[in-house]
Amino acid sequence: MNTSPLSVVMLGATGAVGSLTARTLVTIPQMERLTLLGRRPLPDITGNFVHQHNIDIFNPTSYLELLPGHHIAICTLGVGQPSKISKDDFVKIDKLAVLDFASACKKAGVRHFEILASIDANLNSLSFYLRTKGELVNELKALDFERLSTFQPSMILTPTNRYGLSQAIILRLWPLLKPLLLGGLRKYRGIPVEVLGKAIAVNILSNKVGVETLCWDDFLALTKTSLPN
Repeated sequence: MNTSPLSVVMLGATGAVGSLTARTLVTIPQMERLTLLGRRPLPDITGNFVHQHNIDIFNPTSYLELLPGHHIAICTLGVGQPSKISKDDFVKIDKLAVLDFASACKKAGVRHFEILASIDANLNSLSFYLRTKGELVNELKALDFERLSTFQPSMILTPTNRYGLSQAIILRLWPLLKPLLLGGLRKYRGIPVEVLGKAIAVNILSNKVGVETLCWDDFLALTKTSLPN
């Protein structure tokens, strides 16, 4: 386990997953510097090591000078309801803005990059959503970070319905599928948002290198990690 001082920059901390990731990060004793970048501040995140900045996610020059000195970057930026926006806007947010951030982080000396992607992300997928996510992961690999962690959840289960009837049905029915999703299908189990958020945060404590793809079983294992005193 990494016990060295940690310096993290994060994009997307105001989302459902990102806010829980950030709230776990502030509890890690080794956290020396946590920089949160976004279009609005995240309330109730305090500490003399926490720095929040309002930026333009589509304009890297608005945050370039804030990146040097960080060794870890986390990106949970993404559209909550992709079906409600155009394909061009989805690509602009979920792929291009993320790649701009990742490229800038690489140039600034970030060694470990964590990304919230999706189960079955594949650049050859027939699904536009999964193909876009696959293209993103592929291009992140090409940046050649010392460590790249891709979190690939299936359905993210939130405690409240944020997007109307369709999500209400999913939140009600998806947990019922859990007993049927066995063996290789376990990765399709729904994951509580608080479990995923914590997993993304505590994953920075390990000293792995290279590319890692994390799914349902990995998320649960990570949440059992004991934070150092």
